Formats: sequence, structure tokens, C-alpha cells
Amino acid sequence: MRDHAKLRAFELADQVAVMIYMLTRDFPKEEIYGMTSQMRRAAVSVASNIVEGCARESQMEYHRFLDISFGSLKELGYQLSLSKRLGFIKNKDITECETLILETEKVLGSLLRSMRKTDI
Repeated sequence: MRDHAKLRAFELADQVAVMIYMLTRDFPKEEIYGMTSQMRRAAVSVASNIVEGCARESQMEYHRFLDISFGSLKELGYQLSLSKRLGFIKNKDITECETLILETEKVLGSLLRSMRKTDI
């Protein structure tokens, strides 16, 4: 088994989840079961799938969970953009979050690419 805590991708994903929870606290109350819930679930899914993948024995399963994690991260990026356009987030707050999500995408994407090279 792998130790998820040693992965930079997990550290970043965990930071993203915390940041999303903080950002969505100020969303309109009518969005509690809408955008707030969607964004929180996607953010938690990124880190959770990295953890679950690390707990799997096979390389193929590990890779699959990292792929799912990456997909959730991209989903979160769209939701963040939509929230900005709907006026739920201040520009100052979104810039920091977008930067963190982009860094997480780069690190997780690099991990996935390096795994694909070893699979060949």
C-alpha cells in the first residue's frame, strides 16, 4: 500500500477541499442543496479518491482512482467558474482558489502521466 500523506497531489487536494468549504460558507442559503453541496462533494472527492487509490493493491486500480480524482478536480474548476459568473464569489477569493486548483491539476496530471509511462 502507498502512503497518500507523502503525495504532493494529496496535500494540494486537501488544501483545495478546505478552501472550498471556506468559500462556500458565504454562498446564498438557497444554494445549500445546489452549488454549495456540489462543490463540496467534488472537492472532497478529489482528495478522497487519492486516498482510496493509495489503499488499493493493484497499479491499475490506483491509476483508475487517480483518474477519477482528476475528473472531480476538473468538475470543481467548472463549478468555481460558474459560481463566479453567478456572483457567489468575490474576485479576490476566486483568484487564490483558481491558482490552487491549477497547481493541483498540474501535480496530479504529472503523476498520472508518469504512471502511464511506466505502464507501457
